[in-house]
Amino acid sequence: MAGGIRLRTDTLMRRIFKADSVEDALRQNAPSMYSEGFCECLNKLCRELDVVPEQVIRRAQIDRSYGHQLFNGTRKPSRDKVLQLAFGFGLDVEQTQRLLCAAGKSLLYPRLRRDTVILFALGKSMGVFELQELLERCEMTPLGGVPKYEQQD
Repeated sequence: MAGGIRLRTDTLMRRIFKADSVEDALRQNAPSMYSEGFCECLNKLCRELDVVPEQVIRRAQIDRSYGHQLFNGTRKPSRDKVLQLAFGFGLDVEQTQRLLCAAGKSLLYPRLRRDTVILFALGKSMGVFELQELLERCEMTPLGGVPKYEQQD
């Protein structure tokens, strides 16, 4: 999502620890760091993928007004909303991880069962609806919601 030279994370870490000051670390490694905000990242993805926010919001199954607030930067998303947007954009695993990072959310971690289901769905290019069904089938919390087996009638 940021432009410039992309260093491997381990290389970037070594360079940060070798720097004489935090200012040097930031200046020397700026091309490999994310510099844009989350809404800028979303709008850049729209341009790159030739889609409009309305399409992404609909495919992500996010409330229309809330989705537009995410795109214009007036709302901060939860991790689940970022994941829904990733599915709405049709992102792959690497792009989804970058989107999570841009939003300041934890990356998908394959040792967590729910994250494994999400990673599987991303790898199979499933839509958000298919993911929600898969999470429900595995008795896991759907994106942005409470599982049916925990709801009180």
